[in-house]
Order: sequence, then structure tokens, then C-alpha cells
Amino acid sequence: MNNTFNINRFGLLLKRQWLDFGKVYLISLLVVVGALVGFYFYYIPSPFKENNFDYDGNLDMRFRYPIYLILGFLFISIVASSYFSLLGQKSRAILELMTPASTFEKFLSGVFYTTLVSFASYIILFYLIDLSFVKYLNMHLGEFKNTSKASSTLTVDGFFDQILSDKKYREYCAAFFGLPFLITSIFLLGSVYFKNFHYIKTTVSTMLFSAICIYVIYNVGDLLTRNMTRKDPVGNIDNEILLSIFLTGTVLTLIFWLITYVRLKEKEV
Repeated sequence: MNNTFNINRFGLLLKRQWLDFGKVYLISLLVVVGALVGFYFYYIPSPFKENNFDYDGNLDMRFRYPIYLILGFLFISIVASSYFSLLGQKSRAILELMTPASTFEKFLSGVFYTTLVSFASYIILFYLIDLSFVKYLNMHLGEFKNTSKASSTLTVDGFFDQILSDKKYREYCAAFFGLPFLITSIFLLGSVYFKNFHYIKTTVSTMLFSAICIYVIYNVGDLLTRNMTRKDPVGNIDNEILLSIFLTGTVLTLIFWLITYVRLKEKEV
């Protein structure tokens, strides 16, 4: 038997893992659907709501940005934090460890479900709900034009259409594209490392670690540049910063995945 990877065995493992993971995933997905629909209904504009229009007379759709980021973070982090949580229960851990699959296959199944499936499903779900919301607004533009602030060329763009149409937004999206993978890698590691209260312990540990890193980096940077004279930057410094953010996130994600694999392999012994 191949102890590293076998495609047929990996397929069987994905089917088996869905029996446990699918429950948490579907429940979390239903909660996200309810929250999204609730927020969108709450923010449906009305001719009687003056605060729904910006200074240019267009519908103010900025509420979608915090909703997308906050709900997305909660969804993918909760799903990732629950994937290997059964290993913290002695009765269930034995069954999980005796599953006829290699450590690498178990690790890949975790990455597949917590990263690819959860992130892709959230993107598709948000897109469909936002598209339905935008189509409803565009079909009732006449009702919103009754207000004095409404523009005569009132239109509503989809969330992703609005982002992709702006070059600056596209650059930031490319730089932070790996952020969801980094988040899921951190919480996937937490689900293996901690025995209970995986989400809370992972969140607290991440916050403490981030605070320490920021404190050290700030003080080291201040120490190294204390006697230096500031000069105007040459070239496009923004692109260099965005590239460094992307590379840093990618490297950290790979590191957390490697630690997760090693930790999972130790549990197999």
C-alpha cells in the first residue's frame, strides 16, 4: 500500500470525511445565507431613507465591504477550526487515526475542504445573493428616483463587478488574495494542535502572536532608523509593498501547512 498518496484511497477519504465535516459545513453555510439575506434586506434602499444616497446622488452600497470581510472571515475560520477537532476527543480520535489513509492524504483532505471548498462556496454564495439584490434594485430604479438626492442616471453595480472594474481594487485584491488561505491554515493548525475550545484558543493565540510581532517589528524598525534622514521614495513603492504582502502571506501559509502536517503525523504515531 502506498503510504504517501493514492488517488483512489484519497477519493474514498473525501467521501468519508464529508460525513463528519459536511454537518458543520452545511450548518455554517445556512447561517451565512441567513445573515447575508438579513443584512441585504435591512439595507434595501427606500425613497424615504436619505442616508442611502451618497453626495453624487447614487445609492450608497459601501455596506457590502464590511459584511463580505467579516462574514467571510467567520465562515472560513469556523469551518477550518472544526475540521480536525475530533482528534481532541479520545473516543473519536482512535477511529480517526485508524482510518486506512496516509497522513498526507488526511492533510490534503483538510486543505481541500477548509480552503478550496469553503472559500469557493462563500464566493459563489455571496455573488449569487449580491446579484439577486442588484437585479432587484435595478428593476425598481424608478421608485428610488423619487427622492431629491437620487441621480437621473442611477445604477447599481454588482459587488465583484465594482471591484474588478477599478485598477486599484484589483491590485489590492491580488496582494491580499492569499489572506483566506492564511486564515484557514492558521485555524486548521489550531484544530490539530488544541484538544478543546479550538476556535477560542486559536483566536487568542493568533492575536497575542500578532501583537508581539508588531511590537518587535516596530521597535526594531525604530531602532534601526532612529538616526536616519527620510528621503522621498523613488519609483512605485505601493507595488513593492503589495508584492511583499503577497509573498509574506504565501510563505506563512506554507509554513502553517507544514506545521499542521507534522503535527498530524505525530498524532498518527
